Parts: sequence; C-alpha cells; structure tokens
Amino acid sequence: MEHIATRAAYGEALAALGERYPELVVLDADLSGSTMSKKFAGKFPDRFFNLGIAEANMTGVAAGLAACGKKVFTNTFAMFATGRAFEQVRNSVAYPQMNVTIVGSHGGLSVGEDGATHQCIEDFAIMRAIPHMMVVCPCDGPEMRLAVQALMEHKGPVYMRLGRLAVDSITDDVEGYHFELGKGAVLREGSDVTVAATGMMVQEAVKAADTLKAEGVSVRVIDMHTIKPLDEDLLLKAAQETGAIVTSEEANVLCGLGGAVCEYLSSVCPVPVVRHGVNDQFGRSGEATKVLAAYHLNAEGIMSAVRKAMDLKKGRR
Repeated sequence: MEHIATRAAYGEALAALGERYPELVVLDADLSGSTMSKKFAGKFPDRFFNLGIAEANMTGVAAGLAACGKKVFTNTFAMFATGRAFEQVRNSVAYPQMNVTIVGSHGGLSVGEDGATHQCIEDFAIMRAIPHMMVVCPCDGPEMRLAVQALMEHKGPVYMRLGRLAVDSITDDVEGYHFELGKGAVLREGSDVTVAATGMMVQEAVKAADTLKAEGVSVRVIDMHTIKPLDEDLLLKAAQETGAIVTSEEANVLCGLGGAVCEYLSSVCPVPVVRHGVNDQFGRSGEATKVLAAYHLNAEGIMSAVRKAMDLKKGRR
C-alpha cells in the first residue's frame, strides 16, 4: 500500500504532465518546497515563477496569464490562498471564469505544529461561496494524480486542497473505482447509515465502517472528493436507501461539506444528517495525529457520529 501525502502526489503529477501540456504554467508564493511545486520547477524552469510572499499579486498574475491562453496552477498554503488573496480570487479569477486552479496546501488541523494560524479550516466554506468555483479535495495519492489530470482538461476556476501528512492509499484497491470531477465514489456498500467524507477523513471513514461491520452495523462510505459541485444524485440515492447521513471533513462543520449536504437534502429528502468535523473552533499546536485525536477527527469520532445518526433515524420511526 502506497503511503504518500497528497501534496507529494500532486507535485509528481504536475511535473509529469508538463511535457504534454505546454500551456501549463505554475506559480508559487515562495513555498515550493512545501507545496511540492518544486518538482515542476526542476523540470520546466521557464514555466515556473516564484512570486514571493505576495499571494494577492500571484493570483492577479495567474488571471493575466490565463487571459492569454495559459493553464495556470497557483500554489501556497490554504490559509493564504483563500484568506490573503480572497479578493483577487473572487474578482480576477472566478468572476471572469479564468482557467486557474488555486492550490491550497497544508489544509486542516493535520498541519499540526504550525498551530491555529496556519491550520486552515475555513477554506471549503470560503471557496464554496464564490460563484463558478469548483472545490476539490482528493483523499490519497492515486486520486490526487487522477484529479490533476482531470483538472488539466477542466475549463474554469478551481480550488483544490492538499494535505501535509502522508496517508494510506485506498482508492486503488477498490473494485470498480472511477474518478470523475463532480461525482463521488462509493468505497464501501452499506444499508444502515451513509458516511460521506472528503480528504483524509475518507480513510478514517473506511476504518470506521470496517470496525462497525463487526458490530453488525452496515455503513456505506462515499468518497466525496468534489465538494462543489456536489454529487446530488449519489447523495439522494444514499439518503433514500440508508435513511441517515454522516458527513466527515477536516474542516469547520459550518458551510463546508456538511453544510452542502444539509442544504441539498433538506429540500429533497430530509433525513438525519450528523456533521463530523471541527466544531467551529480554532485548532492548536501539537503533533498532527494528537491534534486530530483531540478534535475527534479519526475513526472513533466517525463511529460516534454514526451511532448518533442511527439513534436519530430510529427516533423518526
């Protein structure tokens, strides 16, 4: 089983595609060693530009290059990509629907020791709210490579989150797995509760489902790598067939994946939805796995959410 951070797989994929796509240009805000855009820079130095610690300017430059026919990927930490450069993302990239992929590395609490100032938990909410913006968060290395390939062919603005921690690769072991932007992937079948997860919470959801299976609880797991646009057909089917949903994300439960699922299902198929994630609070500094455990962002936290969803489901009968 491959054990690799999604940021590392992203860097490999970007560098591998550079030969096939001469229009590809990569920008970085002086963090190429962390975002792994350095791999592209090493192979294609004439199409890589370090814009320094000036994220707003980098985003404006990206919009200008895209207006000239380039396919642009910008790279920095998620906190800066979505926070410091918000106005330029909104007005220069999304409003004119430029072919710019905004890559936010080191998203979520798994940044660990960097602490609350760098543990971006608001990026999904911020980017979801911008018209025309696609929001993507692959769960593992193989899925990240497929996502980068798909985004090269996609037209329009995209925000994609990368993770700092190395994670187990699980999608390449799932029979029938298929990646498509805007479409979730069922990794485990189940009939009692559905867990729709994104990013590294997908691995934790699979662990939770496998543990609960031994307890007689049948959990369906959906890898929701694309948060916007949401795979409404797959969610509706899950709600109708299992009668309860748990969402799981390494982000604030407000306005991210959980918010998107609640907004949709409340209007078409109201079922109990339990949102698992960061409960509207800032993170804290510490070793990444310990920080995640402190905020219950693990399989145990998901199992607790599943049990709550089942209780709510029973109470409706």
